[in-house]
Amino acid sequence: MSKETMDYSLYLVTDRKLLGKRDLVKCIELAIQGGVTLVQLREKSVSTKEFLKLAIGVKEITARYKIPLIINDRLDIALAVDAEGLHIGQDDLPMLKARELLGPNKIIGVSASTMDEALLAEQQGADYLGVGAVFSTSTKTDASEVGLKQLELIKKSVSIPVVAIGGISHMNLQQVIDTGIDGVSVVSAILAQENIIMAAKLLRKLIRN
Repeated sequence: MSKETMDYSLYLVTDRKLLGKRDLVKCIELAIQGGVTLVQLREKSVSTKEFLKLAIGVKEITARYKIPLIINDRLDIALAVDAEGLHIGQDDLPMLKARELLGPNKIIGVSASTMDEALLAEQQGADYLGVGAVFSTSTKTDASEVGLKQLELIKKSVSIPVVAIGGISHMNLQQVIDTGIDGVSVVSAILAQENIIMAAKLLRKLIRN
């Protein structure tokens, strides 16, 4: 899949804490079957060995369904499993260094919560922006709230795709889509639900309407 044909519309970010005893790889497969178009593997509190093992399993599933896999933060893991891309935050590896190490063909996304961060990321060659938190969220308690107006302003000010993240659910999805963004990034709206396939299908249907 080329960068030009990337579909950011329903972007799943993982959080194993939401799954209870359910298997992450299986849950990701269910989410893809429900309509997820992109998967970001985010693991903040595991060893490198465990993260790599998990990433290998996830990559097998995403490759089978031809869904791009983005690794959060860990460039070494992204390289090790030949993931389609890397997502970095403001305190992670600098954008320019990430591009130097990953090369021109991999996808690099950057988290942004201000206009300055968004414009700098685009200037430095980011392929897309993850903008948030749009609403308050329990999965990322350190994220400052951006709000819908700021989200819309950022979208209008950059030419690269913008994905909204933070507290997005089927209840507020339409408000987010109305800002003109290219996709929504969700965690609990899919992974915390009892029926993952149906949760993803509902979001997919709302996005398409």
